[in-house]
Amino acid sequence: MILVTGAAGKTGRAVLDALAAAVRPQPARAWLRRPEQAEGLPAAETVVGDLADPRLWEEACRGIEAVYLICPNMYPRELEVGQLAVQAARLAGVRLIVYHSVLHPQTEEMPHHWQKLRVEEEIFRGGLPFTILQPCAYMQNLLGYLEDISTHGNYVVPYNIQARFSLVDLADVALAAARVLTESGHDGAIYELAGPEKLSSEDMALKLTVRLGGPVNAVQIPLQEWELSASSSGMPTGTVGSLAAMFRYYDKYGLIGNGNVLGWLLERSPTSLSQFLERTFAD
Repeated sequence: MILVTGAAGKTGRAVLDALAAAVRPQPARAWLRRPEQAEGLPAAETVVGDLADPRLWEEACRGIEAVYLICPNMYPRELEVGQLAVQAARLAGVRLIVYHSVLHPQTEEMPHHWQKLRVEEEIFRGGLPFTILQPCAYMQNLLGYLEDISTHGNYVVPYNIQARFSLVDLADVALAAARVLTESGHDGAIYELAGPEKLSSEDMALKLTVRLGGPVNAVQIPLQEWELSASSSGMPTGTVGSLAAMFRYYDKYGLIGNGNVLGWLLERSPTSLSQFLERTFAD
């Protein structure tokens, strides 16, 4: 059985779906924050509670072959959770821990990336067979901008619209995760999971224009304007700060990876943005 933490989030759900459809499927135990989140999940069992609760980790890892460790986005206690996961997995005799990290965790300017690097370090020291997946930002994140695109025709970001990104399809990431969890030969690997392109926000807007059939313009707004809007919407102060730091990094450097490793894992080319949009907005 495979333990998937953060199972109610979009990544956890995608990994559970991919495990259920795998060539060598294994039953999954889903770790959820609330019991009602279990509805519709393809999981044989559930664990319910806070990931930072050390008492739950012994229960969660009992009888588990592999752990897929993913924390909620911008989770401030991720290092603590990583330490608990490694300790519990080791005591339970888990054969493999797979950590859902992030592309370029070495970037100290982005605090949530840097925190994931610290978790990777804990896993290295834990003495367990491990695999680390480092995905780029998801293509699915673009869907969060659809309301503004539909209303105003603008794809609005608080960073340089010329900065380039190797967006990756979450479905591809989930398939890669399922292979790593159910196949042998991935122990000790660190896999960067990036899409096949290096696209600016202007490039993304053009592809949205082609697919949606109406003009979409990439628009940069001041970071301070975004921070005020995020704070007024109730976003926690720490999350606002971490995202603002990420956007400042994006403004200067973007986030570029290489799709070759993901292509090797999938045994095909990673999904392009045009292919993702065609699938998402199929008539």
